[in-house]
Amino acid sequence: MDPTAQVSPLHEMAPEAPFHSKGSVYIESYGCQMNFSDSEIVASVMQEQGFHISQEASQADIVFLNTCAIRDNAEQRVRARLRELKSLKKSKPNLVVGMLGCMAERLREQLLDQEKLVDVVAGPDAYRDLPRLVDQALDGHRGMNVLLSLEETYADVSPVRLTGNGVSAFITIMRGCDNMCTFCVVPFTRGRERSRNPDTILEECRQLWDQGYKEVTLLGQNVDSYLWFGGGPKKEFHRLTAEEKAQALDFAGLLKKVAEAFPGLRIRFTTSHPRDFTDNVLKTMALYPNICPYIHLPVQSGSTRILQRMNRGYSREWYLERIQAIRKYLPHAAISTDIIAGFCSETEEDHQLTLSLMEEVAFDSAYMFKYSERPGTPAAKKFEDDVPEEVKNRRLQEIIDLQRRLSLQSHQRDVGHTFQVLVEGPSRRSPDQFCGRTPQNKMVVFPWKAGIKAGQVLSVRIVDCTSATLMGAFI
Repeated sequence: MDPTAQVSPLHEMAPEAPFHSKGSVYIESYGCQMNFSDSEIVASVMQEQGFHISQEASQADIVFLNTCAIRDNAEQRVRARLRELKSLKKSKPNLVVGMLGCMAERLREQLLDQEKLVDVVAGPDAYRDLPRLVDQALDGHRGMNVLLSLEETYADVSPVRLTGNGVSAFITIMRGCDNMCTFCVVPFTRGRERSRNPDTILEECRQLWDQGYKEVTLLGQNVDSYLWFGGGPKKEFHRLTAEEKAQALDFAGLLKKVAEAFPGLRIRFTTSHPRDFTDNVLKTMALYPNICPYIHLPVQSGSTRILQRMNRGYSREWYLERIQAIRKYLPHAAISTDIIAGFCSETEEDHQLTLSLMEEVAFDSAYMFKYSERPGTPAAKKFEDDVPEEVKNRRLQEIIDLQRRLSLQSHQRDVGHTFQVLVEGPSRRSPDQFCGRTPQNKMVVFPWKAGIKAGQVLSVRIVDCTSATLMGAFI
């Protein structure tokens, strides 16, 4: 997934408090899209038990931080926020502070007992237990549940759509990760992969369509390993019986079901793993025009040696072959990626291989980071974090500079072309402009015009660009 260091309060469009409310809850989300999606599940669980959503932390009875542990920077931001909330508790001694998500899973004892910064700790599979944990905290006892599950998918929980633009929404199709990349904490904080019943995914799509949403993003740590065989959570495919294999639904099959059931709904997905990304997915995308021609395919490094140390399960050549397949079946698709600079033992030659791969693929956009050692990961246990910080910074800047040039070139190729743009709403920079996205997931800003509303699809001609944004005009 895109591990962007985002933070957002989950309170926009908050519903009115029920008459017999048990109290108010304020939720902040840090990190990737999965955390934002999980926060909507938390809101649903709490509302079902009589709580309502507050618009301000200072006015809430309960504050939840839904956290990310993928990089140290994200954890430090959360720690700083916890210290602020500790100060708030001096004026509100009954305030309950809860830590949710990946950071909660990793640092549960330290945050709960040693530093006493939180009253409630709940891992990603324990959100149904939050009302009980809150009651426990209100009785003066710290509450913790970080048990990982082999079955929990929250398939029966209807998320409360409290953030966003009312146009696009996330739908989680699976949870957990089995890949065990050496740099990543996700398998330890979110557990093993398990796929969600496709019927519940289609029902969530239907609910969103009925509410006026125009676009969904199917979400998972590795959507390409989605597998539902009708008898329960995911098994390894080779362990299925012949009958189960005949009934099994993979990710390409799920895409087909959603696309056919909702032809007017734009469909996106993230994140794909190069090792599992199949031609069948590409063929399905090519068949259905409502599946957007945009693929996020994290490469992490252009060096096969470094990819092996990362335990990514593919080589540079394998990745480039997957890119060729995308170009074959979807010649107009946009491709984005993730890149890590300065992984353990990375040499200058390895770094140059990453730069050359970027040039060869010509990514439309990328999420770029320097390596941050995470305690408990295989890399932290087996490898020395031996690339000096100044070298990491320099290599990361070279990657950023190159991607900025590649993104500008990608946008310049769009100038003069017309795209069907899904309007998301007013531009943040100017009230005289609106913004929306092309099917290739590129942001377009264009002049405001009477009658334009969020959710409309407009024909927009691209007239100019920067490396980050397309500028458009109506046909």
